[in-house]
Amino acid sequence: MAAEGDPWPNYDRLSALNIRRAVDASLKRLQTDYIDLYQFHHVDRNTPFEEIWQAVEVLIQQGKILYAGSSNFPGWKIAQANEAAARSGRLGLVSEQCLYNLAERRAEMEIIPAAEAYGLGVIPWSPLHGGLLGGAIRKAAESGRTATGRSADALANSSVRAQVQAYEDLLDKHGLEPGEVALAWLLTRPGVTGPIVGPRTPEQLASALRAVELELSQEVLEEVFPGPGPAPEAFAW
Repeated sequence: MAAEGDPWPNYDRLSALNIRRAVDASLKRLQTDYIDLYQFHHVDRNTPFEEIWQAVEVLIQQGKILYAGSSNFPGWKIAQANEAAARSGRLGLVSEQCLYNLAERRAEMEIIPAAEAYGLGVIPWSPLHGGLLGGAIRKAAESGRTATGRSADALANSSVRAQVQAYEDLLDKHGLEPGEVALAWLLTRPGVTGPIVGPRTPEQLASALRAVELELSQEVLEEVFPGPGPAPEAFAW
């Protein structure tokens, strides 16, 4: 067995040995018998999918996981993973967790089409783009404090700030909350199963739940945050 910090290939990433160790460690931390959905957090360029799926199959047979999904996979890796699974008669990936929101729509070019083609559910992370789509400019003005983190970095770009300001102004005119609209928009997108939210207060949870009831005009939001369009048209002509 490789020691901690060992550079050997079985030490980390998606080697069969490390997948087994990671699942056992997760079960221990979670104090549960099995994991409903075990997701690969990132691609492993050095481990063949034949090895990955063999490890997953063993864990399924042992009753430790039910399904496997991916996170931050490009479209071609989703295809590669599921084609490898199909060759050995295995189910393959059932979900893809990717960065996707109104301000970051590159997933529409290939990731989401690949997920739809292979029957994966799409689970967007950072649905408010680090708070940028949650009324960042208005909240900063009301509190007297400048934005921090990803929002601050993004708003330092004058074109991004103008876009976010236009978004907030548009929703203010209709009496809508930016964060709720951003979540509601994601719920209408093809292939999306449900965005990952992280409310810290009961009020934030209630706000997220209200997004389910909103009805949106897609065209109006497209004017502020236009998507890249599907591939290959988005980059070929």
